[in-house]
Amino acid sequence: MNISKFVTPEIIFGCGSLSQIGDSALRLGASKAFVVSDADVLAAGWGDLAIGHLQKAGLETEIFSDLTTNPKDNEVNKGLEKYLESGCDAIIAVGGGSPTDVAKAVAMLATNGGTLRDYEGINKITHPLPPMVMVPTTAGAGSEVSQFTIIVDSQRKLKMSIISKSLVPDIAIVDPELLKTKDRALAAATGVDALTHGIESYVSLAATPLTDIHALHAVRLIAQNLKPAVENRNDIAANTNMAMASLSAGIAFSNAILGATHAMTHQVDGLLDHHHGETNASILPHVMEYNLSAAPEKFKVLAGAMGMDLRGLDLAAAAALSLEAVNGLLEGIGLAKGLAEFGITQKMISTLSKNALNDACLVTNPREATLQDIESIFRKAL
Repeated sequence: MNISKFVTPEIIFGCGSLSQIGDSALRLGASKAFVVSDADVLAAGWGDLAIGHLQKAGLETEIFSDLTTNPKDNEVNKGLEKYLESGCDAIIAVGGGSPTDVAKAVAMLATNGGTLRDYEGINKITHPLPPMVMVPTTAGAGSEVSQFTIIVDSQRKLKMSIISKSLVPDIAIVDPELLKTKDRALAAATGVDALTHGIESYVSLAATPLTDIHALHAVRLIAQNLKPAVENRNDIAANTNMAMASLSAGIAFSNAILGATHAMTHQVDGLLDHHHGETNASILPHVMEYNLSAAPEKFKVLAGAMGMDLRGLDLAAAAALSLEAVNGLLEGIGLAKGLAEFGITQKMISTLSKNALNDACLVTNPREATLQDIESIFRKAL
């Protein structure tokens, strides 16, 4: 029989659920919380609101926000130093994927020692982590429920994928109200990140019936709500559905892993420090086209989930409509762009492709990819 594991944190979802952060930390035994955030989240007021709830519950706090959009190893090291000096006994992230990934990496190094490179890959963490509570402020990364942390190696200029069930947070608090301060560009980019998670986890070689449920739920919600959420940042219904979509996609990819799109985007983002969601938008359609022949039944289901009319079509034609649906959505939110617009050149493709071959996400891609295959996809994505 096939044996699979499925892991998630405790999840608290709903408008106003940020108020639960103090009680959540207390239930995990915290007395002083290390709060990881970023400048934009703090400027929006969410950091102060979270700290207020923590202090109201009787917890002391220490804040760290010295990080960037694509978090780097040296930023994690600064956070680790501050955490160890602070006397904190729990780690809380309030922000998008960057603060969450930094919080996880700090937690990992605090109890396991060594350097980030020691844990690159799958299941290399051996000691328990401090209690972790994650509060996303974007609808995209899904890191608040995942067993991933993605950190840029500054020397090699690539993103390290660190994957371990030890990185699954204890509690995820998903409050759709926190999405309303995102601008249109960020809403679009993070939404495409969630879409890519849903699609790649659904066709992943490690997919299971449980991950399929969450992946398809995410894809359906994003197809229906991403454009309205981008066009009207005050649409609470669209924001709530996008928050749920990101959560579901995060649960799916945490357990099914991802594919060639993320193996490739990690390299681009590590090199150029570009926004991950926009990079996904440039590469995803070309990886889908490459993978169509390996999983036509699944791509047919994805096309249906995105609202395409499949009546009267054979399997290949129906599967191909998934690509049409994605391209149409990207066009509708203004993210149908090539990598050349971000600064990628033909000369960079060889190095990017070699690095992608070593990314853990490539292992679960539904179709095996050689160096030449990845180079070809990169050239198409230009």
